[in-house]
Amino acid sequence: MPIVEFKNVSRVYKSGDHELKALDGVNFSLEEGKFVVILGPSGAGKSTLLNLLGGLDSPTSGKIYVEGKDISALSNDRLAEYRAATVGFVFQFYNLVPTLTVKENVALVKEIASDALSSEEMIAEVGLSNHLNNFPSELSGGEQQRVSIARALAKNPKILLCDEPTGALDSETGVMVLKLLLSMARSYGKTIVIVTHNQNIAKMADVVIRVKNGKIRSLEEQPNPMSADEVEW
Repeated sequence: MPIVEFKNVSRVYKSGDHELKALDGVNFSLEEGKFVVILGPSGAGKSTLLNLLGGLDSPTSGKIYVEGKDISALSNDRLAEYRAATVGFVFQFYNLVPTLTVKENVALVKEIASDALSSEEMIAEVGLSNHLNNFPSELSGGEQQRVSIARALAKNPKILLCDEPTGALDSETGVMVLKLLLSMARSYGKTIVIVTHNQNIAKMADVVIRVKNGKIRSLEEQPNPMSADEVEW
């Protein structure tokens, strides 16, 4: 059974008499443990798709199944439970609490996740064990993004959703973060979904979903994706 299924999903936003169809009859499925890239230009519907999968929004029509359960009609309270139990988020901007240390920022997930992993172990996984007691302002952008990844992983989600996770980073640091995400997908068996407009990132994916004007233009499985080291940045 696929871990994710979208069945004829549409999302329409209304403002007065105006309607914007952000997603239009989207259908696809994803297997567990895959590194997935959703690719498309600005306004294509990529972030809307990610928000629906993450339970941050609900479809206007259609069904979304995660592990065989329909999340498309859940109440706000049940969506909050879904987000806490099933998904982790990594955004372009790191959303760290500036008054908390690295260790404290990662440990926050223990308040919402019943089976959270060790904060210190996840911080070690992202190579920041020597920064446990540093505050975000004392870290580089790449280090802050690695903290946000450690926090997302410590939540022990089945699905990790990343919205332009390298968008605020220089090329070298971005490649390092992508290597880390790919390693986490392989080592922990997480399903990782990255939204981006960067064609190079797609070369690393098991599955590439191309989105344009709210529709899935193609879904390509890549049996031999490149490693980050093989991609020409």
